Amino acid sequence: MFTGLVKEAGKVVRIQSRENGGARLTVRSDVVARAEVGASIAVNGCCLTVSEKLTDGGSFDLLEETLRLTNLGDLKPGLRVNLEPSLRPTDRMGGHFVTGHVDGCGSVASFAQVGGDWKLVVTAPPGVMRHIVLKGCVTVDGMSLTVAGVADDGFTIWIIPHTFTCTNLAERKAGDRINLESDLLAKYAEKLLGPVNRG
Repeated sequence: MFTGLVKEAGKVVRIQSRENGGARLTVRSDVVARAEVGASIAVNGCCLTVSEKLTDGGSFDLLEETLRLTNLGDLKPGLRVNLEPSLRPTDRMGGHFVTGHVDGCGSVASFAQVGGDWKLVVTAPPGVMRHIVLKGCVTVDGMSLTVAGVADDGFTIWIIPHTFTCTNLAERKAGDRINLESDLLAKYAEKLLGPVNRG
């Protein structure tokens, strides 16, 4: 379990295909270097297991399904990834409940500075959009963000300078794929209450 509060933007060292499928992702990061082998860390919002420790970071093994369903397969050396270690019982809950199980990939429709802040417009698949509400929570590449506007095929987020500086957002541009996880509480509510008739 995570909160969506990114602790560090680590740097991709390499991503290597494995002979038996999938890949191994190596990241330079203090957060990863301090973790134990077997620990869970959200990488761009995907819950991954540390498989190897290094003095300046560590490695993760990626399933073929992970590469197919998330943007981790798009990574290249030098790119930054958002990192968050798993939530401890004593941690403050500053974001929202995030599982690290990506619901789907959206794309950056536009991303531009407006005054001192940044406006991010995201195109998202219907399976994610069904749980998006104005002023609700959504996880974008592991970041807990507040929805500022909702359209039929996407949503808008306002980004403060601190978030822009401390995450991988500075590298984002129109057309980039981004990992999305909709609100866990909305999914449980839908399951308990039954599907909403939108017709």
